[in-house]
Amino acid sequence: MSVRFLSPEWADALTAAVNAGDAFAQAAGAQRARIQQVITSADGETRYWTTIEDGTIAMGMGDLDAPDATIRQSYDTAVALAKRELSPVTGFMMGKIKVDGNMGLLMGLAGALGKLADSMAELDVQY
Repeated sequence: MSVRFLSPEWADALTAAVNAGDAFAQAAGAQRARIQQVITSADGETRYWTTIEDGTIAMGMGDLDAPDATIRQSYDTAVALAKRELSPVTGFMMGKIKVDGNMGLLMGLAGALGKLADSMAELDVQY
């Protein structure tokens, strides 16, 4: 079933896909994180959040109280990341991705976030 990118259905499908296997849990270990994402476009902002705790992930649309980090990017950058046309490191170095908050935490989650990206790339998504 196809889901629309950055929709509640997309967040639910991605959460289920990530938590269905052991790869994310093993990569995340005991790490905990609260991450806010802000995606900008000509139509305004789309906001979604991700929490990581006890080897599982939860995602939803809207705002997260007291995030550890907030990641800002354009819609085009978000699509390029989701399709694996752009790596997060390259996007950050090019100034396409802005991070406020605990950058060290995000760097420590690189393995887990890589597993999240694997699951995202496998979803049937309408962009």
